[in-house]
Amino acid sequence: MRKQDWYLEYLQYQEHQPLAFVGRFNSQSRVAEVVDDIRRTLGVNPDAARLDYDKYSRALIEAAEAAGILVMRSGIALGNTHRKLEVSEFRGFAISNTYAPVVFVNSSDAPTARLFTLLHELAHIWIGSSGVSDGNTANGRDEERFCNAVAGEFLAPEAQFRALWNADVNWEDNLAPLASRFHISKLAIGRRALDLGYISQAQYSAYYRIILKVFQDEKGGAGDYYRNTTAKNSPRLSKAVLTEAMSGRMLLRDAGHLLGVQPAKLRTLASKITE
Repeated sequence: MRKQDWYLEYLQYQEHQPLAFVGRFNSQSRVAEVVDDIRRTLGVNPDAARLDYDKYSRALIEAAEAAGILVMRSGIALGNTHRKLEVSEFRGFAISNTYAPVVFVNSSDAPTARLFTLLHELAHIWIGSSGVSDGNTANGRDEERFCNAVAGEFLAPEAQFRALWNADVNWEDNLAPLASRFHISKLAIGRRALDLGYISQAQYSAYYRIILKVFQDEKGGAGDYYRNTTAKNSPRLSKAVLTEAMSGRMLLRDAGHLLGVQPAKLRTLASKITE
């Protein structure tokens, strides 16, 4: 990955040390221990009040970036607006590296599904494993099942979830109260219910398709160009490239090529990213 290669060279020039949490565990580790370590590293308090889904997601992304992880988000292929990244192809991927780990989340997916993908890919980093997530809960790979378990436990701890689940009502009637309790989306609650055996794959898949269709039907324009560009490239990587370009240590042409931005727009991007 060209961007990661550049960032690796940049870190080596800056004499950065490897990130201790990358590969600290493996797929045989205890899920709870991995979750606790992710929380400690990101500085996330599981009992902290979360104002809403968007702010919670942003807080996790910012914390991951602050820890040294490049979090990239895009719904198009390599800046080609005519080539949408289909959710059926993949929902995210992780590239494990002790200096510059990368997490990518497919923005074409429903926003409420991206949070689970983010945590799933972070789990890959913690066990030192690169991987692609296709969202298939029946995936037989031990690593995929383990990362699903870590993501689920992070978002909705099993003991609390089981204590609150009401088996005497329709399963969908559990979604709203549990979503309110754990401060996450109803879709995330549905996913947790699937992983813990309360609902079937068919039930979850049907519910997910409804949520995805609502998102696709409501989706408006392309949004803010500079915000999308920063998300696509990772705020951390963007700041590093722009710092080098604005200081004269990197040609504007090269910086623009790396970030997929016209050189004339780099100064505006630099001002936006520091706001």
